[in-house]
Amino acid sequence: MKGESDPPRVATVKKVSFAADFATLTKARLSLLVVFTTGIGFAVGARDSATIFDLLFAILGTSLAAASAGALNQWMESNVDQLMERTKDRPLATGRWSRARGLCVGVVLGILGVGTLWMKLPEPAAWFAIATIVVYLALYTPLKRHSAWCVLVGAVSGALPPVIGWAATGSEEKWLAWVLFGILFCWQMPHFLAIAWMYREEYRQAGFVMLKADDEDGLATAIQALVFAVLLALVTLVPIFNGCGSALYRIGAIILDVLFCGASVVFLVERSRVSARRLFFMSIIYLPLILSLLAVTRRF
Repeated sequence: MKGESDPPRVATVKKVSFAADFATLTKARLSLLVVFTTGIGFAVGARDSATIFDLLFAILGTSLAAASAGALNQWMESNVDQLMERTKDRPLATGRWSRARGLCVGVVLGILGVGTLWMKLPEPAAWFAIATIVVYLALYTPLKRHSAWCVLVGAVSGALPPVIGWAATGSEEKWLAWVLFGILFCWQMPHFLAIAWMYREEYRQAGFVMLKADDEDGLATAIQALVFAVLLALVTLVPIFNGCGSALYRIGAIILDVLFCGASVVFLVERSRVSARRLFFMSIIYLPLILSLLAVTRRF
């Protein structure tokens, strides 16, 4: 029998395969970003002693931890997910899966992910994974209902996967970890602010406070996005001033930073759904390119 805390089932439940529901529950598409950034972190920090198995364990453990956070987040927000067009078809929101099942999946994935990192890699990798889960669930998720600061807090959690990859190598170059963290942290702000602006009505209807309450025209949101785009550009210049930025990295980073800041300026001037979407897509192009340039300049 379904517990009282489970979301009510709708009269007609859409038939979806187990694999599709599992992928939705664990936010599989987001896991692709986790896999990529963890791999980049490993490549940036890798020493001669690091092996391909270390890389695979880092990716596996981090992906499982991220999937755990995604599943437990949906367990915590299943009732709220019913109120948003973007999330109302999730398995817990529709009742296709019970909340108990979602909770079990999330807990098991978390244990497997952290356990893999703990047993197979340097200890800091597991601690960073634990921090990712705790920040996402204990701080970001509940804060979304109360304060626009949730975006900053969530960015901390999202910036840790490449640091896990770096920690998996046993690298002692801590400045590299800070650069990786800084790039992901600053990048997430324009990225998610663009999303929050495009779907602000849905978030507001669901009771999420993703933007400042008095920012009806989006000026404060656009200024914040531009500020973090500029900060991101400054972070990407750190490797150059530290003497490990190749000519390819210098040229590529400057071009990408100019384009990303340009998209942020356009969003500031227009503050429209079109300009927000343009900034969002620019962010998707920017991140893999700048991280790939950093990894290449470190390895060759």
